[in-house]
Amino acid sequence: MNAITDAFEMAEHVPMDRVVLVSGADLTPQPVAWLWKYWLALKKLHILAGAPGQGKTTIALAMAATVTMGGRWPDGDRCEQGNVLIWSGEDDPADTLLPRLLAAGADRSRCHFVKGAMRDGVVVPFDPARDLQQLREAIDVIGGVRLLVVDPVVSAVTGDSHKNTEVRRALQPLVDLADACDCAVLGITHFAKGGQGTDPAQRVVGSVAFTAVARIVLVAAKVKSAEDGEDARILARSKSNIGPDDGGFEYHLEQSEPLPGIQASRIAWGKAVQGSARDLLTDPDEEIEEVAAGKTDLPMLMWAELKDGCRQSKQVEAAIVGMGYSKKQVRTVREKMGVKPRKGGVGDGWYWSLPDGFIPKTEWLAAVGETEDALEDAQGAQLLKQGILGTFGASSAENASDVKTETAADVDSDEEF
Repeated sequence: MNAITDAFEMAEHVPMDRVVLVSGADLTPQPVAWLWKYWLALKKLHILAGAPGQGKTTIALAMAATVTMGGRWPDGDRCEQGNVLIWSGEDDPADTLLPRLLAAGADRSRCHFVKGAMRDGVVVPFDPARDLQQLREAIDVIGGVRLLVVDPVVSAVTGDSHKNTEVRRALQPLVDLADACDCAVLGITHFAKGGQGTDPAQRVVGSVAFTAVARIVLVAAKVKSAEDGEDARILARSKSNIGPDDGGFEYHLEQSEPLPGIQASRIAWGKAVQGSARDLLTDPDEEIEEVAAGKTDLPMLMWAELKDGCRQSKQVEAAIVGMGYSKKQVRTVREKMGVKPRKGGVGDGWYWSLPDGFIPKTEWLAAVGETEDALEDAQGAQLLKQGILGTFGASSAENASDVKTETAADVDSDEEF
């Protein structure tokens, strides 16, 4: 009988699987701890994505250098000094990573690199999907690690990187590591091909879980100025669950020589820019869909906005964006149609006008209710100009000379601004 009683008493003390709950009354609200306010948060996972050649790793190393120096971020805020730990499956620490850090002004004594893992007394390649527990122990040994860079973050996934459940399960140890070690974790990855004009966060290669699990998603890409057409690069926030999810900074990739005979790229930060990542970012070397299903012909919209003469670019852009297109799509069709940008006076902005002799399609004229005489003249002009203007020009509202004269008048008017 005593044996039975003892068994029941022991059973009462055996740990049982159960859900762990906590009452809101027992929690103390805590603010987010920022390494770089609204850009890099301690205890959180971040993703930095972009197309090849945009300097993603160099950006991450510029951030790491700022941490080691206790330097200033692109917005001017001072960073609390700390150590950084970097794992790269693509670049060598000695000939690539350290030179770039030095080019950015890093304190090399605060830079640490993962070179491998010890297994059964043998050094083997580090596997972030397998060795995170050992990495956590190493972070404790270093002490004061504020930033961990994982390049590429897809290496943390042992299964199919396109399966939501497997990616979430694989990234959770990284999330736990960030929380336990009180550091920001920055995972680097690529954009998938295509998808121009969509939300940049949706272009991250692999499962949507990469951007869903990360609290902040940063994206880097080329942009082309709507005014001067010059290429530049922008780092932008594409998603944030813990702060603003828009805005960014221009940057340029520069070559430098941090030590005699050592060449390395570095980031030169530019001005802050406003807007969503979708509006800010584009790669001018990639093509985008100009006309989405069910939408009005985009070139026709551009022509309709400019057919009566020179107009402020912001007004034209706002009107077309209001029809459901992105600023990048407007910029692309403007370039293909040969629309001319001209600078106005001080504080007057930029103006757009149709190119000299531009001949619209007859269906565009019909769509805006032009007269039968105008349509007949347009059809005649179409025969004269057939094949010359391709997709974006096939006929004229009245005749080619009238269009050219009107455009010339626009030019004269523009010179007076």
